[in-house]
Amino acid sequence: MNQVPLLIIGAGPAGLSAAYRAAEAGADVLLLERSGKAGGQLVKQTHKFFGSEKQFASTRGIHIADRLTSRLEQLPGRVTLLTDATVLGIYEDGVVTADISGTVQKFRPSAVIVATGAYEKTLAFPGNDLPGVYGAGAVQTLMNEYGILPGRRVLMVGAGNIGLIVSYQLMQAGVHVAAVIDAADRIGGYLVHASKIARAGVPLLMRHTVVAAGGSEEVERAVIAEIDEQWQVKPDTKRTLDVDLICVAVGLSPLADLLYQAGAVSRYIAPLGGHVPLRDASMMTTLDGVYLAGDVAGIEEASSAMVEGELAGLAAARRLGFEGGDTSGLISACLAELRQLRAGPAGGKIRTGLALAGVYA
Repeated sequence: MNQVPLLIIGAGPAGLSAAYRAAEAGADVLLLERSGKAGGQLVKQTHKFFGSEKQFASTRGIHIADRLTSRLEQLPGRVTLLTDATVLGIYEDGVVTADISGTVQKFRPSAVIVATGAYEKTLAFPGNDLPGVYGAGAVQTLMNEYGILPGRRVLMVGAGNIGLIVSYQLMQAGVHVAAVIDAADRIGGYLVHASKIARAGVPLLMRHTVVAAGGSEEVERAVIAEIDEQWQVKPDTKRTLDVDLICVAVGLSPLADLLYQAGAVSRYIAPLGGHVPLRDASMMTTLDGVYLAGDVAGIEEASSAMVEGELAGLAAARRLGFEGGDTSGLISACLAELRQLRAGPAGGKIRTGLALAGVYA
């Protein structure tokens, strides 16, 4: 049994930020990441980020991942990062098991931060199991990590930020975007992203859905149609697009299975992406000493994930008795940053979700 002060699960933007702040405060940290490198979704994001300078505005996601990882080197001996490390369970007695490069190991941490991110939602339609139907994250992985074109002509389903950004990245790679469709009556992503692909002549079709995918052994076409106010397909509006790729970008849901296994209380809160573990303002769940940060706490932008990670790392370090530097002041600063990031019309959905979760009630 390995005794560790602080165990962090997931080395994406939230986990890396949590590790840095906790180690800076004086805690020894074990950071486990299931993939072969740290960075989470940032390693496939080639676009420049919005936000404030403190959250790396105007920096590409792939470079943010490098910066978050490299700054851990400023704290030698404090953070142990293990990749190819899949956490298998968090148990009632506080034991955490993980498969690390093929060997199962057990840990008994004094505190845990879960930063496992989210998983992609999908759609049910005839032919959705054909080769050529992908989630947007899979398309980004193929293109931006492995340099593989997933298709030549694509139908993008979803006009949120992910759908719009991936559409533009596909265009940059030489893929023809036949259309971007969305069941909503307006574009969900930032208009700056929509404008870039609209200027290139890509149709942006609101109140549309994908009816079916067709093809003998792989996607060869997609049938789309308009929907009415009751979200039902208008039969006389069906049309067929000649595509070999259908990319589904219809949102994310928190990946919180480990917390549910451990017995954390959750609630279905639609504005936060689905079922989410309840937590307090310091990011601690209903399990004593178990924190969370990032998309597992509710779907937001990477900027919020980084600040939540810092907040969870500081709170966990303080719980463990480490008060290096101005820990309390940094915690207050994180809370202020989150309020600022969630201000204005764009943050309305998140504020509603947090109120339903009772975080700031």
